[in-house]
Amino acid sequence: MATLQLIHAPFLQQSAQLFVLPLSSAGIILDPILARCKTLYPDNYALYRRACIEKSLTEGDCLLHQRQRTTIGLNTSNNGNQPQYIANLIVSDHPYHPTRKRWLTTSLEALNKQLYPLIRYEGLRHIALLARPLIYTSYDNNLENVAITPPPAELNVPTLDWQNDIYPLIQDKLQDLPRLRISVHVPRDIEI
Repeated sequence: MATLQLIHAPFLQQSAQLFVLPLSSAGIILDPILARCKTLYPDNYALYRRACIEKSLTEGDCLLHQRQRTTIGLNTSNNGNQPQYIANLIVSDHPYHPTRKRWLTTSLEALNKQLYPLIRYEGLRHIALLARPLIYTSYDNNLENVAITPPPAELNVPTLDWQNDIYPLIQDKLQDLPRLRISVHVPRDIEI
């Protein structure tokens, strides 16, 4: 059984073996933490962006990327406490659009299937999931310094609630993973 832990600690300072990043299939990143991941892990971003341009990523997919070790002189570094793997969950079709429950469900199921071999053969024991892009969209009043844009009229999709929709779905889809600690990074306005 996996143990889920909600935390407020900074996501990028987490010493997890795998980072889970919720993204869109458009290849556009608006969230500041995801933009920082773009610069910190350019090999992952290049793979994700190329897959979006080629339309090989659709909503509900999970793109798992094993990071390359950096070579400095004669030594090979394991990048300190940085993640060995990055999982890109495709949970929306555009960063301005809310996460849809169907896409979140299928992307978490795809992640679950890809984690089993890593747990069994690679010794994966700790993952960190960034929950803020799942909770907030660009037209929420909860984000500061973001231009508030109403959702398109043709979208007509209800936004998911953290307590009733998103967190129970994460628990349901990832709880059965053996010997795994899952740190779910939530914004400070969500009570733990």
